[in-house]
Amino acid sequence: MKIRFTAALAAGALALSLSPAAPALAGPHDHDAVRYASVKGCADKKGERRPCGPWRLVTHDGKQRPLRDAQTVARHADGTSSGYQVAPIAVSGDGSHVAYFTKRGRLAVRTIGGGVKLLAEGALPRVAQYDVTLLLSDDGAKLAAAISGKQTRIFDTVSGTQLGSAGKGEAVSGFSGDADELLTSAEGEEPVTDLAVYRDNGEQVRRVTPPQVVAFNGPYALAADGATIANVIQGKKPALVLYDSSVDQVTAKIRLTLPKGEVLKADWTGENQVTLHLANVPESGATRMTVVRVEVPSGKVTVRDRYSVLADSYVFAACGG
Repeated sequence: MKIRFTAALAAGALALSLSPAAPALAGPHDHDAVRYASVKGCADKKGERRPCGPWRLVTHDGKQRPLRDAQTVARHADGTSSGYQVAPIAVSGDGSHVAYFTKRGRLAVRTIGGGVKLLAEGALPRVAQYDVTLLLSDDGAKLAAAISGKQTRIFDTVSGTQLGSAGKGEAVSGFSGDADELLTSAEGEEPVTDLAVYRDNGEQVRRVTPPQVVAFNGPYALAADGATIANVIQGKKPALVLYDSSVDQVTAKIRLTLPKGEVLKADWTGENQVTLHLANVPESGATRMTVVRVEVPSGKVTVRDRYSVLADSYVFAACGG
């Protein structure tokens, strides 16, 4: 069975001086930083695989740390176990924070090497945990909880306060490079994809219907300027596309040479840098992840990290940026 990935993704006339820059990311030298979270898969009495055991945090030094207070198997809205659905989890881009549901049903954000911030009892409406998707900003300072059919709630993870709500029923792509905005996607009135940018207080900045070269080639990443959206054309001729949502114009299409794998996540991780996570899923054996940095506008690709996901994983959630 193939492992499932959860989420837990230009030159030309574009002015690339994006401000402010995104925070620096953790790298392989930051041994305690989390690369990904994984749940083990076990066979039940019928021989079918189900999630079992605690979430495991796998760090850059190769260690596995069980997250024992986290819910592994998602609960229905009434609190009963779903039996096989996995409870949501998210790892920040720098690997310093993890967001999850505790076994008592509270939404929590853990700082690696630090404490745990429990959000208020009523932080989220009473819904099934598998209907919630969690996303952290690169530095873990902000959390988006996307709820199926409802508005996404945005939280400050230091204070635990809700900053705003945005995008009812829209899929969340992620925070902008400086985490001041949130990018979402939704089906438009016609069979097209719309992209929307919200401030962290929930105020909509703009909603656009991008051209097909953007709409049909996710994942998407929003820069710190709150306007520039990057996405990747995959296939035989991969390219990084830059789209200025403030003027509805593709400003660059940069040819790339990428390692083998499918691009699962894209993030702006600097003024002129986009980070991509690629997964190579063989028919047998462990999923192989490669993280690369793309310089803009040159298109130079540098490998930041490589690792294999635990072979017994039922589901894994990699860090973002």
